[in-house]
Order: sequence, then C-alpha cells, then structure tokens
Amino acid sequence: MRSSFATREGAQLLRTPSLRRQAARRRLAAVCGVLALALASGLIGSLTTKGHESRSPETGPFSYFPYQ
Repeated sequence: MRSSFATREGAQLLRTPSLRRQAARRRLAAVCGVLALALASGLIGSLTTKGHESRSPETGPFSYFPYQ
C-alpha cells in the first residue's frame, strides 16, 4: 500500500544547503556588505569635498596654534 504522504506530482522540495555552502554564503554576504559600505562612503566623501585645494593642510608640532 502506498503512503498518503508520497506524492508523484507537483513541485518537489529542495535539499537544504550544506553547512559549508551556508558558511560560504554568509562570508560572501559579509564581503559584499563591506564593499558596498566602502563604495558608499567613498561616493559620499567625493561628493562632499570642496574642489581640489592647491594647498595641502599644514601639519606639524605647532599646527594647532594659530599665528596672528
């Protein structure tokens, strides 16, 4: 006698991905997230800067003290 749960028609269930595939998918999602964040921050940074300054910022031991 055939089981009532055995079906021969319709969509069959997919196998669950292995732990190795799940870990690879998580790793890929994390790498893509980091790259997307880096790209977005670079884009925002390039849009918010004021043109190209001809003068580089002054740095040194006395750069915190304004003169005159």
